[in-house]
Amino acid sequence: MLTKGEGRKFLEEFRDKVVREAKHNLSKKRKRVSKKLYESIDGDFEVFENSFSLSFSMEEYGLYQDKGVSGTERKYNTPYSYSSSSNLVGLEYHTGFLSKWARFRGMQPRLGNGKFGSYKSMGYILARSIKKKGIKPSLFFTKPFEKYFKKLPDELIERFGLDVEDLLAFSLNEKRLRS
Repeated sequence: MLTKGEGRKFLEEFRDKVVREAKHNLSKKRKRVSKKLYESIDGDFEVFENSFSLSFSMEEYGLYQDKGVSGTERKYNTPYSYSSSSNLVGLEYHTGFLSKWARFRGMQPRLGNGKFGSYKSMGYILARSIKKKGIKPSLFFTKPFEKYFKKLPDELIERFGLDVEDLLAFSLNEKRLRS
């Protein structure tokens, strides 16, 4: 019989391992330019007599990095997508972020005369490319979540009737994401 203290211990380890490996995956996949997403990943839980509450939080765009976003030309198995009919207003908003990213990476467009274009134009080029090609799912969070879920004791899973997809969807509820 699993006690409340043992359940707490397993859930603390689960939370800590998922957060640690998700952060590691971001670093390994070179997706931590500003460190904002990396530093925002956190987990919280409470254990009650017959239930528990587990939630993970991160910057909202972390969900899009994890699950991916289908572009207008390239599709991924994800619930998120860019609309082909949407205008570039949203992309122009992101041009500023992408300009900073391009500057950090040292990316500038070459003009026809051999000179370099501005980082702002590179941001626009990147935004337009992302709209077409989408964002490939990285699963930086999903993989560790599923990996460590499988290692939870069977008694804990049976006692609370846990299912990996349901728990992942609930604990990453978009309303809990930081924005």
